Amino acid sequence: MPAEPRLAELADRIRLAMAQDGGALPFSRFMELSLYEPELGYYEHARVGRAGDFYTSVSVGPLFGELMALQGALWFDGLEAAGADIGRPLHWVEAGAHEGRFAADFLGWLRRHRPDRYERIRYTIVEPSRRRREWQRATLEEFGDRVEWREALPVFEGVFFGNELLDAFPIERFGWERASGSWFRWGVHPRGAAFEWCRMPAGPLGGTPLDGLPAELLGVLPDGFTVECSPAAEAWWRSAASRLRRGWMVTFDYGYEDSDRFRPERERGTLRGYREHRHVDDVLEQPGSIDLTAHVDFGRIAAVGEEAGLVTEGLESQRRFLTGLMAATLKPGATFGEWTAGRVRQFQTLTHPQHLGHSFRVLVQKRNAAFFWVQTAHPER
Repeated sequence: MPAEPRLAELADRIRLAMAQDGGALPFSRFMELSLYEPELGYYEHARVGRAGDFYTSVSVGPLFGELMALQGALWFDGLEAAGADIGRPLHWVEAGAHEGRFAADFLGWLRRHRPDRYERIRYTIVEPSRRRREWQRATLEEFGDRVEWREALPVFEGVFFGNELLDAFPIERFGWERASGSWFRWGVHPRGAAFEWCRMPAGPLGGTPLDGLPAELLGVLPDGFTVECSPAAEAWWRSAASRLRRGWMVTFDYGYEDSDRFRPERERGTLRGYREHRHVDDVLEQPGSIDLTAHVDFGRIAAVGEEAGLVTEGLESQRRFLTGLMAATLKPGATFGEWTAGRVRQFQTLTHPQHLGHSFRVLVQKRNAAFFWVQTAHPER
């Protein structure tokens, strides 16, 4: 479907949803439709890398996937040492795989440098979109049935991995109305051929970052101060944790911790829109053509994992995490391969504070015991 007719049809569907919901939608629903509406949404057409709309650590080159393959091999070694059944596959589960480039870099390194682990690995991509599954299968064809696809998370023992996954879940946006001393929910409604912001009732605030805030803080918040949260991302992380028998969950993304939530420079929140690597001022403009994203609240994500029985092993910058892995490649007997000039340049981009090293964080959580719980609402597929 040509781009303009696609965008026009998506805009019509959003207007219809607004009409059916009383004339406006919470921003979270607008974002969901804009990004994920089947066949029409942004992620049904977006491509990653210099020629696409957004740029990730995977776009820098194969080094990111290779370093994580080294980490994966070390984690798998640890599972085996802890008594994992050596006759069963080692599971690496990825969600948000885009075109499958990370998986190709990861599996390629294992095949060359840790064939013992490569022969046992089962690489699972969780991908509900038919279109994106086609892209991924084309990228990963050489690895045959070592890769499998699921529409929902399986129950597994191994590692769950996500890179720039949580930032793309729909977010709720709440604004502070100083005159009334209360919160409202940011919504979106149509205005002519365009869309614009509107204020909607906040509804129950339990389970949000706004629940139980001290009066001293509320007294100094400026009018319109916006706080974002992503119940969808939190629910997804909780569900993923419930599927993990034993092993690790790791996610890379840009975000903040609890102490940064009410910083003055975030008065309008962290929601951003991008098209062809350029910042878009109006995030409501032409839904389906813009990448909508917001910082991950790592404090809440970590808390969700801990409530599900996980132990937080680390929450640190991408720079620190990858530097630790690089040090492991230099140890005597390491099989990582030569640090070529190309690898060094990639490492600098991945870790430099002005590139990806400072703004991106890494959360690693672990389940040690074989005991786990499963939400019956999400049966294994």
